Amino acid sequence: MIVALDGTVLVVAQPSMRRDLGATVAQVQWTSTAYLLTVAAFLVVAGRLGDRYGHPRLAVIGVLGFAAASAGIALAPGVGWVIALRAAQGLFGALLQPATLALLRLAYPPDRLGTPVAIRTSAIGVAAAAGPLLGGLLVAHLGWRAVFVVNVPIALAIAALILAVRVREPERTGAGRPPLGSAALLVAAVAALVHALAGVPAYGWTAPPTLIGLGGAAGLAVLLVRWERRAAHPLVPAAVARSVPVMASMALLLTASGGLSGALFTATFLLQDVRGLGAFDTAVRLLPLTAVMVAGAPLAGIAQRRFGARRIALVGTGLVALGIAGLCTESLTGAGGAVLGAGFAAVMVTATGTVVGDAPPGYAGVIGGLKQTATNVGPALGIALAAGAGAGDGAAGAAAAGGTTPALLTLAALAAVGLLPASLLPGRPRGAAAGDLVGEDAGQRGERAPAAHRPADRERR
Repeated sequence: MIVALDGTVLVVAQPSMRRDLGATVAQVQWTSTAYLLTVAAFLVVAGRLGDRYGHPRLAVIGVLGFAAASAGIALAPGVGWVIALRAAQGLFGALLQPATLALLRLAYPPDRLGTPVAIRTSAIGVAAAAGPLLGGLLVAHLGWRAVFVVNVPIALAIAALILAVRVREPERTGAGRPPLGSAALLVAAVAALVHALAGVPAYGWTAPPTLIGLGGAAGLAVLLVRWERRAAHPLVPAAVARSVPVMASMALLLTASGGLSGALFTATFLLQDVRGLGAFDTAVRLLPLTAVMVAGAPLAGIAQRRFGARRIALVGTGLVALGIAGLCTESLTGAGGAVLGAGFAAVMVTATGTVVGDAPPGYAGVIGGLKQTATNVGPALGIALAAGAGAGDGAAGAAAAGGTTPALLTLAALAAVGLLPASLLPGRPRGAAAGDLVGEDAGQRGERAPAAHRPADRERR
């Protein structure tokens, strides 16, 4: 929740920060990009460290580091310090996010994860919606630095709560040497991909910086796959990499989060730059989306237990695509936003519940890191697609002000692609042993059922 709040509250503070520090637009953009790069690049590595050293420990380190970086930003004398500390904040945020999902997996059996996952989704929605409103109040009365000061007491309270609540952890995996080679390749690949996508609004899809970044990310990904296949202690265990439900959930989260973020990016530009609304009025227009998402998350958890992940994911994905297409109206919000919020809540709760519930006990952190990586890369992809289709272009926005926009139709198509991975999720609710991958039998893994634990056994030896 604190990470989601920090991400949205900064948007309102950036203009004031720019004036106070005498920064350029590019430097202010890097206060967001530096955070996005580090948090996306280190999520899986952080999850692996949690599996090795314990998730409560990693969560406490992450939240205290996040607080220290926030305090440093509040005292920063220049924009260079802000950018560097935002990168550090992203690193500690990466330590924190997979740990929270892994702690849910440790505290609840797979068949009872729906409710806590739904509560987590609702909390993130509330934080994301409250961010611009809280940021506006803080900046107006106390200045932009107050946006970061407010993180400190919240983070300290979270750390105290983590230390006070004890959960039983399974035997930790990865007793051997940490997979430094795989970790370095993964960090470099994700950083190159996110950096290239973040630059699309400025450079376009065919510019040399974009092509070089995407090509570099693809090359590093190929090297990572080859390295992982030969590694004695892979970063992503074979039981996880071969799990159809886990990989399908990753793809679904990427497409849904990309569609949602790109649609919000497009709607914000059209409402403010074309129709002349202020930031507060724009936030109010988007409240129905957030309200339905927050209210719909618990209902999605109940529906998943009754009808199964596949059906709810298919319905949710369809609603996301229809909701984005429904934004192609004069109001840009209203019914289309409500449908989009309901669909996204269903996708998030279903895919997250499947991912966390399917995690073998020793690898909950890795899977949590993969899930968070998908939901961090997805928005970068969605915004890049929106920008490439004309979102943010004043002329294109004015031409589309009274009807559909190519950007929204492109994003609806991206969301619709998620129907394929949604169809691969488990078809009906079923209980599972704590170490099994829900919805995956021995035949899907291509090995005997006990082999799901072989990577952990090999590493312990």
